[in-house]
Amino acid sequence: MDGRKPSARILTKHDMIEAKNTQRAIVRIGYDGRVHKLFQGPKAQERFDNECKVLIYLENRKCPFVPRLLSADPQTLEIVTSNCGARVERLSDEKVKSIFGELEAFGVRHDDAFLRNITYRASDGRFCLIDFEFSTILANTDTAESTDATQEDNIATASKTANRPIEIRWSAMTHPGTFRTNNEDRFLAMLVDQRGVRYLGKDGQANSRDADILFAVADGMGGERSGELAGKIALDNITKILPRTYLLTDEYLLESAPVILKGLVAAIHDELVMLGQWDAQCTNMGATLTLAWIHRSTVLFAHIGDTRLYHFHTVSDKKNKGQATIEMSQLTDDHTYVGWLRRTGKINEREARFHPRKNVLSKALGAGNQFVEPQCGMFELQPGDKLVLCTDGITDGLWDRAVRDLVLNPESSMADLTPAQRLVQSAVAESGKDNATAIVIET
Repeated sequence: MDGRKPSARILTKHDMIEAKNTQRAIVRIGYDGRVHKLFQGPKAQERFDNECKVLIYLENRKCPFVPRLLSADPQTLEIVTSNCGARVERLSDEKVKSIFGELEAFGVRHDDAFLRNITYRASDGRFCLIDFEFSTILANTDTAESTDATQEDNIATASKTANRPIEIRWSAMTHPGTFRTNNEDRFLAMLVDQRGVRYLGKDGQANSRDADILFAVADGMGGERSGELAGKIALDNITKILPRTYLLTDEYLLESAPVILKGLVAAIHDELVMLGQWDAQCTNMGATLTLAWIHRSTVLFAHIGDTRLYHFHTVSDKKNKGQATIEMSQLTDDHTYVGWLRRTGKINEREARFHPRKNVLSKALGAGNQFVEPQCGMFELQPGDKLVLCTDGITDGLWDRAVRDLVLNPESSMADLTPAQRLVQSAVAESGKDNATAIVIET
């Protein structure tokens, strides 16, 4: 015996409790408490689309008494949501009316306003509302957007009219560093079109007119060689899940992007957790991930951990008579305590780089975490923009200013190298303590 537990069994519908089975939907409760709802019968697609749209709308408005949409599969018409407790058997008509009336303050009218769609959440003693396939977003709602709206809010409300294709070129490189013999970093460059998936090389160029182009970096972690496996699992799930979305309409794709990306991250997380539970050599196996998905000129991104996405874009310098300058912005948050200290202005870049807890993650895929909540966002690419995706091996070796200079103004001795090669080779030369991986995308 090698000490391993039996292979993990994939969760199926037979492993769930069936809560409802009607002409319109089958609802099952998973072992983890999540609610799986499969739409069927008349107008199933329409009802699926509406429930997804309404739940995204309510989450952006931080409505506290409705389910959170965790994932949605437009091919099978199945959604997965958080659990809002047990159904309520008896309430006065006045109380029912009051609960549904409270929902309208968040800009939604429930068009099936009956007791059967009210639950009780014992964790906080709250009555909740479920089943939004028949509901309406009120066009004239005065609900205000939160003043501290995150990029996740922006992704659901961004313009759906940006269909301009864009020409891009890219370069990628990974290196184990000088202290390690194995490389737990992974990168992915992939093109998806009507014919399927095509993996791209370390450098090249493509046009987004007739294809989606995806780039990702992942940094695995765990004992023995499980870190390498974790990074591979993260990228394998991208190649399995995201190509299914290619045939969606632009409007639906952009509107559903947060659900699709959250579903992808949840699938990776669940697989890592499952393997960690059933294979002793994979205990606490985990990964960080940053993904950039280019659809026409729109970039959809998802992120968790301390890998990074930088955006180089042209801005007008008002102090210099409107002359154009290139600004570098870090779009992703480092999911570490030290990252939070820096974002909130409590420490500067120098203090962050030398902080003893700089590599202690507060969020990661797998790694013993029960749930994950990725950072998601959306923005438009303009001609001349550049993107950098990189693992922490790059940022451990390079200051922000060095990243900028190596991408925009390399020394003559490095002029013949690709931008990704410049970043990786410089980071390894400066530090080399960790694996280093970078992808540079240019328009």
